[in-house]
Amino acid sequence: MAVMELRDVRYSYDGKRNILKNADAEFEEGKMYAVVGPSGCGKTTLLSLLGGLDFPVEGRILYGGKELNCDGLAEHRREHVAFVFQNFNLIDYLTPKENVSLTSKLPPLPVLERVGLTGEECGRCVQKLSGGQQQRVAIARALASDARVILADEPTGSLDEETAGEITMILKECAHKMNKCVVVVTHSGELAKQADVVLRLKKGEIWKD
Repeated sequence: MAVMELRDVRYSYDGKRNILKNADAEFEEGKMYAVVGPSGCGKTTLLSLLGGLDFPVEGRILYGGKELNCDGLAEHRREHVAFVFQNFNLIDYLTPKENVSLTSKLPPLPVLERVGLTGEECGRCVQKLSGGQQQRVAIARALASDARVILADEPTGSLDEETAGEITMILKECAHKMNKCVVVVTHSGELAKQADVVLRLKKGEIWKD
């Protein structure tokens, strides 16, 4: 059974040009999805709708078989989804351990070590870490939550090739070993190759490669 679904979703910024139209998709736990397409085609909009940051003009978005509504978006963001942003969105004067502890009651060190950070790195201020290390902290923060869905917006976009590959493998393990539903917006062909399902946005519609 799908953990999240889009049913005939339409979204427009100005009420005239549809960013998404008649969009249908299903997202299951235990899989990593790559959402691809040219710039401006609606990839980040799709992620925002799945994450409850925005709401469709028409159509339905379901979580666990139940339709989301405007009144329930805050709870959806808090309980059901975790975001990994391209710009990390960390508090840079705190340590990785402190950043993770802000969003979870779990001990932060085991989660941070799982994504490849050392104990010494976990005690530094985030601003003293490399981009790849900061992205690991952002992923650890998402993993430490109880959310069944992880939404990642260009998580490897600003990273070198080697680090990008390592981050891709971590996200893949989140799906396959932790049974999360991982949805990644990306321009990276290498990342898309690692996904279980590739969804392509074209003229406002979602196509499965």
